[in-house]
Amino acid sequence: MRVARFAALRNRDCRPYLFGTGLAMMADNIEHVITYWVLWERFHSPALTGFQVISHWVPFLLLSVWFGGLADRYDCRRLIQAAQGLFMFVSAAWGVLFLTGALQVWHACVLLVLHGCAGAMWGPGEQMLLHDFVSREELPSAVRLNATFRSLGVLFGPVVGSALLLGLGPTWGIFANIAFYLPLTLFLFRTRFTGHLREGGRKARVGIKDAVRVLRDVRGDRTLVSMIALAGLGSFLVGASMQSAMPVFAHDLGAGSAGVAYGVLLFANGAGGVIGGLVLEATGWVRPKVGAAIVATGVYGVTTVVFALSGNYGVAVVALVVGGVANLASMSITQTVVQLLAPAADRGRVIGLYNVSAGGLKAGSGFTVGLLGAVVGLHWSLAVSAGVLVVGAGAVAAHAFRGRVAG
Repeated sequence: MRVARFAALRNRDCRPYLFGTGLAMMADNIEHVITYWVLWERFHSPALTGFQVISHWVPFLLLSVWFGGLADRYDCRRLIQAAQGLFMFVSAAWGVLFLTGALQVWHACVLLVLHGCAGAMWGPGEQMLLHDFVSREELPSAVRLNATFRSLGVLFGPVVGSALLLGLGPTWGIFANIAFYLPLTLFLFRTRFTGHLREGGRKARVGIKDAVRVLRDVRGDRTLVSMIALAGLGSFLVGASMQSAMPVFAHDLGAGSAGVAYGVLLFANGAGGVIGGLVLEATGWVRPKVGAAIVATGVYGVTTVVFALSGNYGVAVVALVVGGVANLASMSITQTVVQLLAPAADRGRVIGLYNVSAGGLKAGSGFTVGLLGAVVGLHWSLAVSAGVLVVGAGAVAAHAFRGRVAG
């Protein structure tokens, strides 16, 4: 069956969901821009800066499978609305603390953890609704476009956040940010899809033993394990470290740590994902196959090595864009394959396990790039980590295709 280009955008139920997701992702990043600036201005604490990264990703590591179990059992619309409500509560709480001048470090730590928990809660239900909105044949389009709209949110979040910070100030800017969560929240009152209509499935209990059972079942599927491992390798070895280290690279490339040249590096880092999603959706060049995911991950690793070691600003920008395309391709393919192969009754848990790998392990990139960078420098630590990613992609290929040959 030939699937139309941009099939998910042609779907009247999925289209507003994608736009709402993009806006909510933008609001997530706007909050980072405003709160991180205020926290540094107020406390000048490197330890708190490190905690900002840890608190965002560790909830994905610890809670994603459990939230996936909730998505298996309950209406995914309500779980997503609960996550969006928690995002809005956190933004409002920041605003009140800014307004009253009562902000303390422990307030910040609690709100940062709650924000991370909201993101972890959002993930499994978000993916299960995609599976409900579209047919099995259209799922790759839905996953790819959802990733593209999320990339748009990541791309424009810093731009809009900076505008709110300059135009309204941190207090009213963070209050205004609440409005960007509303379109998705309100849309979910209107749609009939729950995440369970298309394939149904049993309403599984949510518990530690059941989560362990799902992990044991998944272990026997080489393809699922390979896709989850591939996502985890990229997160753990490169993850969120590249963006946090960008001021260092901008300075070393002669662009300075601020200004237009630095902004171009940040923009290129996010633009590659958007460009990749649109090009892949328009052309259909890359199919959701294991080999394609492995090749895309390898390309992402190679371009990251080029970026890390390049002394030329133009080459660095091109490497970031191409790497962004490859990273989006890898992420959307692995996510699609996992959703297609996951049993209907346990899909939420399997997606949660994928989110543990793809999201939670990003906390480890602070060690693989950050701590190693303190010893050998950020350029070499990022290059070594990306080189290990290429080797790891090869190991995943051997594992996945050895299973096929044996079969």
